[in-house]
Amino acid sequence: MAHHSRSIVPSRRTPLSGSQRTLATAQLVSAIGDGAYYTSSALYFTRIVGLSPTRLGLGLAVAWAIGSVAGVPLGHLADRRGPRGTAAALALVTAAVVASFLVVDDFLPFLVAACLYATAQSGLSAARQALVGGLVPEGERTAALARLQATLNAGLAVGAALGGVALTVGTRAAFLAAFTLTALGFLATGLVLLRLPAVLPATKAGPEDVTADGSEDGTAAHGLADGTAAAGARSRGRDGGFAVLADRRYAVVTLVNTVLLLRMPLLSLVIPLWIADRAPQLGWLGSALFVLNTVGVTLFQVRTARAVTGLPSAARAVRQAGAVLLASCAVFALSAAPVPVWATAALLVGGAVLQVLGEMKQSAGSWQIAFDLAPADRLGQYQGFFGTGVAVARTAGPLLLTALLLDGGGPGWLVLGVLFLAAGCAMGPAVRHAERDRPWLAPAPAPLAPTG
Repeated sequence: MAHHSRSIVPSRRTPLSGSQRTLATAQLVSAIGDGAYYTSSALYFTRIVGLSPTRLGLGLAVAWAIGSVAGVPLGHLADRRGPRGTAAALALVTAAVVASFLVVDDFLPFLVAACLYATAQSGLSAARQALVGGLVPEGERTAALARLQATLNAGLAVGAALGGVALTVGTRAAFLAAFTLTALGFLATGLVLLRLPAVLPATKAGPEDVTADGSEDGTAAHGLADGTAAAGARSRGRDGGFAVLADRRYAVVTLVNTVLLLRMPLLSLVIPLWIADRAPQLGWLGSALFVLNTVGVTLFQVRTARAVTGLPSAARAVRQAGAVLLASCAVFALSAAPVPVWATAALLVGGAVLQVLGEMKQSAGSWQIAFDLAPADRLGQYQGFFGTGVAVARTAGPLLLTALLLDGGGPGWLVLGVLFLAAGCAMGPAVRHAERDRPWLAPAPAPLAPTG
């Protein structure tokens, strides 16, 4: 199907605009803080605060469950109040919440702070996506998000290294220093985001007036002046309030993507536990595979995203991701076989390489799909809804995957791989079904043939 505005091919050599550089800077500083937090938080709350692992897991599950619900209303707030101010405010809230972790000394304060953290993070993700939609032209959004993802992974690597220092030292002061770094990272993120052009709220923006003060490179005006704004305006009166909650076709696409996002807990939780159970002498390999994944995304995510230029190529990328993730699971399943240690290590590395390839394809395809199927005037709430898949994967994934893989062994890996393949193949039909009620995706009318 040909789309007159959604399949613009991005230039491979287009220089980054000022807005995109600022977005990348904000992504980098927050990711450094996140890396330090993710690396050190579990041991801080168990060893220093004194929470049991069960209470820690329960608190995080509840927090991310609440966070998954918060994405839509906070995304809606970004649509109505403007994504720049909303994103900056949520970054500052996150900084304050992380700072509160420094004085948490019991389960109940931890639970409250964790819920606030997950809520702010979900809203920040939705507002950031809406900000990208308002500042970056349509044909460049997937490429821009690929650059941001590469920047994210680079920042996580730096932050993880700093968090690793706190783990090595092991004192309360070292952990508090890591948390302070995280809080400062989000504080800096909020201040950097305020340097961006102020995208007008959806209720005020029109096809010829996109930003309050204009962007230095005109990308924001271009982003909605190519027809998308007019289509978004046509959809404005179609539904009231949280229109995404009534959009069943978009919900199906989100559900399919959520299944593929079950890959997220694999590298951070399941594979280290799998190694500890099957090959304890390779315990160091878990962190090495995490570094491999981070470096792979940093180096190759942008290149992988170049193949995605519209909905057909996005659905194809997701289908390929399902097949690659199936292959990855099959290789991980083989690592359960009674083979020499070096062979087990080689299989684990091979499975991780396939996993990062599948991850990059799935990410690039899902970004394009999430934006192209969303009305231009409701990007915040639609991105918030699509982003609930991340929170669901973080909440349900660890419980589901530890039971399936650690207890099920090799057959469990194959079941997961088939699930990935089925989801990848289902994305194409789900996207085509969702296209049918998107007026801005209708093909341009053919010119009338001359008569007489």
